Amino acid sequence: MSEIEELRRRQDALEAELDALREQITTTRAVVAINDRDVAEFKTEQRAQRQLIMALRETQIEQGQKIGALEAEMRNGFATVLAAVQAIADRLPGGPDDAARP
Repeated sequence: MSEIEELRRRQDALEAELDALREQITTTRAVVAINDRDVAEFKTEQRAQRQLIMALRETQIEQGQKIGALEAEMRNGFATVLAAVQAIADRLPGGPDDAARP
């Protein structure tokens, strides 16, 4: 094989390898672009979920405060009712005051 034929064969091999590399680069760029888009979508979804969790947290805090206030109000109401019932019971015949009387 002559030197020129050897150089042409090597040139053809290099050109084929270059074409293969260009194809791989094109494929890699497409994959990178798809991955970049997927990561961006994931981050957007993650941000939305974080906002949802924070909104739920705020709602739970507000509801907990309202439940605490209602519990305190209920306890005061029960105490008032109990005091009223006790006052009525004390005035009824046969109550504790009657047992102490001779």
